[in-house]
Amino acid sequence: MADDAKIWRESGFVENDPWVIETDEAKAGEGQKALLPLDALIARADESNDIGLGVVLHPADDVARLEPYLYRLEIVAVSFPAFNDGRAFSQATLLRQRFAYSNELRAVGDVLIDQVPLMLRVGIDSFLVTNATAIRRLSEGRLPGISEHYQPAAKAAAGGQGYSWRRRALTADQA
Repeated sequence: MADDAKIWRESGFVENDPWVIETDEAKAGEGQKALLPLDALIARADESNDIGLGVVLHPADDVARLEPYLYRLEIVAVSFPAFNDGRAFSQATLLRQRFAYSNELRAVGDVLIDQVPLMLRVGIDSFLVTNATAIRRLSEGRLPGISEHYQPAAKAAAGGQGYSWRRRALTADQA
């Protein structure tokens, strides 16, 4: 992790986060854990019985390929390579709603302050923040708010469900 990068959760900044996004240049060291690319994660999982693994999904990665391994994952990071690439929002939604993934879901890449509330709504619960403005605003507790929502999400809006109840599918006991 770069020196200017910080991990943030709704409870505040996290110290000593062990996860490192592995690349050809960066490897997890002593006391650290690797966030592997999807293909490397699948290869490792297929040749071992390891649990507590981590994976970083890039925008073109198919989330469904992770399904057989989700119970072995401690963290899934979804990548936002640019502010205008929202495919990780869809990946996060699929992980939380379709595949019922309940462990840590982290946003990495171009995490901007105005997108954090939307990322929280789709179930992302930790953020690797490198943007200086976002770091400053988060440290000041100045997270922008969105009061009304028209669509259902993994996390309900602070004021309740808003209008999302109109589109939410009923469960068997509600019908």
